[in-house]
Amino acid sequence: MMHQISETTQNLLDQYLELVLEANKKINLTRIDSIEQARVLHLEDSLSALKEIMEAPQGLYGDLGTGGGFPGIPLAIVTGRDTVLVDSVQKKIKVLDDIVAQLGLSAQITSFAGRIEDLALVQKNSFSLLTARALSQLNSLLELASPLLRKHGRLVCYKAHVSDEELALAADLESMLGMKLISRRSFTLSDDLTYREILVYEKVSHPRIKLPRRVGLAQKKPLTAR
Repeated sequence: MMHQISETTQNLLDQYLELVLEANKKINLTRIDSIEQARVLHLEDSLSALKEIMEAPQGLYGDLGTGGGFPGIPLAIVTGRDTVLVDSVQKKIKVLDDIVAQLGLSAQITSFAGRIEDLALVQKNSFSLLTARALSQLNSLLELASPLLRKHGRLVCYKAHVSDEELALAADLESMLGMKLISRRSFTLSDDLTYREILVYEKVSHPRIKLPRRVGLAQKKPLTAR
């Protein structure tokens, strides 16, 4: 994936990684502390769904549970999309805002320090694209994403192994939440160790229930098919 990227873009990505690893000495943004590992497990991993990201409709992009800014910031740098980094940990968002400013990208990349459900109250049906990397079970992700997405908007999920049970629980909720699985792809990163699955859901209709539910319910009391 990396070979398609211009030298300027690659330099910006490298600068971003260095800033994250520097900030990581003061606040826990990532468990990875070597630049070599970070290139594979953060940069390469973030950009591994570039094909699916490019197929999503144009418009606002949100990275849910962004943590250290992965995959949100690398994808914003490569695609040029207006991006919102979403995380409930204020300290992390403050550090990311500072990093984004140092990269000169504050006009393109903004942030929301709060819960995903609260974002859905202020930016309902606003996003054309959402990503979630190792954030939650698929059924919870579909519930959280649905009120944020505009029609035909897409949720791109980065997962390790997805069990048949997790997939089935999500499938049972698709019609209730107005979401539909449109693609699933698996591969191994260049370290030949890290297995990844990319699942893409499209918002095909309005949800049949009122969303968002109260903060935390998507994870604590997941919906079941009725």
